[in-house]
Amino acid sequence: MASKFLKSATVAALLSAVSMPALAVDLQFYFPVSVGGKAADTIQALTEEYVKNHDDVKIDAIYAGSYTDALTKAITASRGGKAPQLSVLLSTDMYTLIDQDLIEPFDDFVSEEEGKEWFGSFYPAFMLNSQTGGKTYGIPFQRSTPVMYWNKEAFKEAGLDPEKAPATWEEMVEYGHKLTKKDDNGNVTQWGLRIPLDGFPYWLFQGLSTPAGAILANAEGNETDFDNPKVVEALEFLVKMAKEEKIMEEGVTAWSATPKAFFEREAAMIWTTTGNLTNIRTNAPFDFGVGFLPKHERYGAPTGGGNFVLFKDASEEQKAAAVDFVKWMSEPEQAAVWSIATGYVAPSPAAWETEAMKAYAKEVPQAAVARDQLEYAVAELSTYDNQKVTNFLNDAIHAALAGEKSPADALAEAQKKADRVLKNYR
Repeated sequence: MASKFLKSATVAALLSAVSMPALAVDLQFYFPVSVGGKAADTIQALTEEYVKNHDDVKIDAIYAGSYTDALTKAITASRGGKAPQLSVLLSTDMYTLIDQDLIEPFDDFVSEEEGKEWFGSFYPAFMLNSQTGGKTYGIPFQRSTPVMYWNKEAFKEAGLDPEKAPATWEEMVEYGHKLTKKDDNGNVTQWGLRIPLDGFPYWLFQGLSTPAGAILANAEGNETDFDNPKVVEALEFLVKMAKEEKIMEEGVTAWSATPKAFFEREAAMIWTTTGNLTNIRTNAPFDFGVGFLPKHERYGAPTGGGNFVLFKDASEEQKAAAVDFVKWMSEPEQAAVWSIATGYVAPSPAAWETEAMKAYAKEVPQAAVARDQLEYAVAELSTYDNQKVTNFLNDAIHAALAGEKSPADALAEAQKKADRVLKNYR
């Protein structure tokens, strides 16, 4: 009798387990937004669309502030045993996150064939800050590159071709003189050029050091080349544009205020991220152009922006669900939605072949400029102990702009400091 009862109870339990819905996998997803536009709303809408079609997953998409804020919050949460399973963080944080043993490669959650197809679907330039040691630690998503924006009306007024951006350093200086305006008292009312250098000066500086022919760090993230003569040449040119040519404001101009300065005709040409394209399209009261950063020895600019990263402190079910979500978010259709809404570069050729992106590129041909510039792009400066090392270069740039040190001396000092930190990783 007891045996019969146990058998019936077991069957009942099994039937109950089959009929009950599985508990949803809960995920926390940190994301930063550091440009204008409706990026946060778009992230939320995409996340909700995924959850709607995957009732076995719940995702709490948390806006974590700037890139720096998001990194700090993710590291703090991890140390407290409450790490998010997933985050979009700067691609340059890869070595720092690996060094602190916080993230793991996506390779471990896909077959070799799947990985080859997935990782190989992105533009190679974006993978330079996404892979190391034969593993893929970041999936390109919120990716960008700096570009030049120019006011076509200001070009016309200055007697310049409004459809043609300066192609070389020499032309940029020439155009800058023609575009710089002064009032009767000699005060500048419109600068020819604005390159903001407060938030991440090293990044826009790479828009000069790369065309000069220099690569700031090696692929292993443990050695820099700040005192290379070509880097010195780039910093000397930056200082010269402000202090001698006087086509840009002296000192350090603000990153966040740069689009507004453009809208209000305080600067006729600006350098900023392609991620500001939607913001500028929405708010510029004049026709504008978008072009490559001018060449010197070559064309060139760094890539930038954020990657999806996968945190170790999660269950296997959470990791599997997180990887599936990232795969979905990086599919061409979703990448196109994100790119159109924000101005970030759709990170795969397939995204540009979607009907939505084809229509967008036709309507907004400026959007394709950053994509085309990827042919000449290099990795954004990234090393172990990255914030400390990049700050050495940032300080050198600021010291040279302030006239406190010569470009050569400032960069030599930055290199010595970087060597002291990075020798531990060689």
